[in-house]
Formats: sequence, C-alpha cells, structure tokens
Amino acid sequence: MHPYLNTAVKAARRAGDIIVRGLARFEGMETATKGLNDFVTNIDLAAESAIIETLRDAYPHHAFLAEESGASGTGDITWIIDPLDGTTNFMHGFPTFAVSIACQMAGRMEHAVIYDPMRQEIFSASRGSGAYLENKRLRVSRQRTLDGALIGTGFPYRENLQLLDPYMAMMKAVMQRAAGLRRPGSAALDLAYVAAGRTDGFWEIGLKPWDTAAGTLLIREAGGLVGTLDGGEYRQNGNIVAGNPRVFNELLEALAPFLTDELRENGAA
Repeated sequence: MHPYLNTAVKAARRAGDIIVRGLARFEGMETATKGLNDFVTNIDLAAESAIIETLRDAYPHHAFLAEESGASGTGDITWIIDPLDGTTNFMHGFPTFAVSIACQMAGRMEHAVIYDPMRQEIFSASRGSGAYLENKRLRVSRQRTLDGALIGTGFPYRENLQLLDPYMAMMKAVMQRAAGLRRPGSAALDLAYVAAGRTDGFWEIGLKPWDTAAGTLLIREAGGLVGTLDGGEYRQNGNIVAGNPRVFNELLEALAPFLTDELRENGAA
C-alpha cells in the first residue's frame, strides 16, 4: 500500500472512531444549520479536525479541501475530505454514513479511501493499482443491461428543489426498467457500492468535490465508468452518472430525455 494511502486509512479510521463514539452519545450532539436541510454537527467538525491533523502531521506541506473548513494550504498535492458523508442519517441514528478522503496530485486523483465505520469496511484505491475492500480486489458488476439492474441515486434538496420535477421524471424512467432503486443517503457509499458491484449504477445532481473525489477513483479502478449526465467527462463537481460500462451507457440513454437546461446549469451536465 502506498504511504499516502496508508496514512489516509489511518486518518479515516481515527475519524470513524470519533463518529461511532458520537453516535453512542447521541443526546450530547450539537447541531448547526448551514442552509435549508443542510446540517453540521460537532462530530463532523471533530472528525474533520482529526483527519487533517493526521494528514498534516505526516505531510505538513500538502493542501486541503474539506467540507466544513474549506480550502487551506497550497501546492500540487491536495487532500479532499468529507469527514461525515450522510450527516442527516447520522443525526437520526440511521446507520448509513461514511468518511471520504482522496488525494489529488497536479489535478489528478491518485489515492482514495471511503470508510464505513458502522460496518468497519474500508474501500481504497490508488491510480493504476486497482480498488479494494480490505484485501479483496473490487470489480464492478457484470450486469449487462439496465433492465434488472440495481441503481443508486440521491434526491435534490437545499437550493436544488426547483429541479425536483425533472429529477422525478428521471426516476420514473429508471424505475420502469431497473429491478430496484436505492437512496441510502451517502453519495460516497453509493459510489463505493458501484465499485464493489453491490449496485450496478448511480446518478445524482449537484454534488460537491468532497462527495465524489474518492468514489470516482474507486469506480474507475474497479473497471467502471464515470461521467456527467450528458456523457461528458466528470470533473469532481456537479451532476454525475456512474456504473459498469454497459449499465452506464444505458443509464445515460434513460436519463437524456429529461436533461433540462436548468439541470445542465446546475451541474455542468
């Protein structure tokens, strides 16, 4: 394992311990509102601080882009961090959330870790070296068509509520063909599950770099494809479609009729 990846795993586990302890002391949770239905807890902040401290101790000259504290530092190497992806789930004791850490070098994603502290599952990848769940090599599913596939998604919220109508039309189109649609509430885990072959595809709108940085590398290293809603190159921000190669292409075709100008503007398609 690359030293950067090993350090990221250490940081993710440390954050995961904070999250699990915080869930056990549910009554003591402190919550603030960042926007409409957008929350941050003292546990998010503590987990993020632990991640940055662990990485900065090892690599003091690296830069950081974290969900809660924003950008800090300069240089060609940047750590992109979501300390608790699925905060709303966490706040309700719904056990689906994750720690997401990615290392970007000169604009290219090189290392990724997604940690599910409730199931103690570490998903990791390094560019050119494959994706893994612990020591097991990951491959995307062999599902050959959208018909009968299991697809993950997320719902628009916050400032994206005006996009709900076209999004619901997309959901209807997918549900008419797929075996099932899942919305667990953590985009990082959704992407990890595509890489692991647990789901066959995924799409969502309006995501941020820390939501997807680690998961997109996992999927690519597991043999999958990642793009925008119009099939363009995904650049770690906005609207995303992912899946094994066959399902990816059919999912794009199913979503295309409902790709409005508003959706394009929201996430660069």
